[in-house]
Amino acid sequence: MILAVDVAYLKDAAVVGGVLFRNWTDEKPIREIVLSCAVPDKYLSGQFYRRELPCIAALLKQVPEALDCIIIDGFVYLGRAREPGLGKHLRDLLEEKVAVIGVAKTPFKDTPKSCEVRHGKSDNPLYITSDGIKEERAKLLIKSMHGKGRIPTLLKHVDRLTKTSALH
Repeated sequence: MILAVDVAYLKDAAVVGGVLFRNWTDEKPIREIVLSCAVPDKYLSGQFYRRELPCIAALLKQVPEALDCIIIDGFVYLGRAREPGLGKHLRDLLEEKVAVIGVAKTPFKDTPKSCEVRHGKSDNPLYITSDGIKEERAKLLIKSMHGKGRIPTLLKHVDRLTKTSALH
């Protein structure tokens, strides 16, 4: 099972959402999960995980299914130095039992060109990093995901799910 997660922020709370699906080419999720959580920390560049990891950990408690991979909105590793990002901290939290793929829409400073992948008909790249799965394989999997635009359908879906829930 694959889980794509995203977090949206309100003034003093966060909404974390997840969509579960079986196959990389799926157009629709099997299940959606949304919950709110307190924002545990302020945003600090390069320490995004301090803010998002507690929310994702809370969401994972609602997922009894065995996961093969989690896709996050962000980086597993940061820059050429490959400093641990949100995805690496998540993988460590899961005792390295689940692969994590980071899909970022904008590059972190010094992000290698080798992280770029173009999805659908878009000329704008996404930035892929991973742990527990080779980055070349991760890029192929993200590229194979359903959708004609820059952002794969299910990643757009989880983004909308969290943002819509954050507004209500």
